[in-house]
Amino acid sequence: MPYRPAFSVLCAVLSALAAHAAPVQADEKLARSKACLACHAIDKKQVGPAFGDIALRYRGSNAAEELLVTKIRQGGAGAWGQVPMAPNPQVSDSEARTLVRWILAIQKK
Repeated sequence: MPYRPAFSVLCAVLSALAAHAAPVQADEKLARSKACLACHAIDKKQVGPAFGDIALRYRGSNAAEELLVTKIRQGGAGAWGQVPMAPNPQVSDSEARTLVRWILAIQKK
């Protein structure tokens, strides 16, 4: 079979997409295991704001990661209305950072 550059490029692109999809699925699985999706959804408001809305609000903020890690672990109130976010001490700092990075990477449509 002769060398086909287009085939090689296609393989490289598919490999990159597969590698990127696995962490996203793992991060969503982490969000489910920590009960984040009991109050939040990716694309619509529930008890708390949609993750897409959070990503949009904090996009471009250098302080977003630290702020949101703290909110996940210690809770918060007033940023999104009257319903407070309960503290989540069962979420480790490392897990909170993973969740925040996943949330901030969500592209709102």
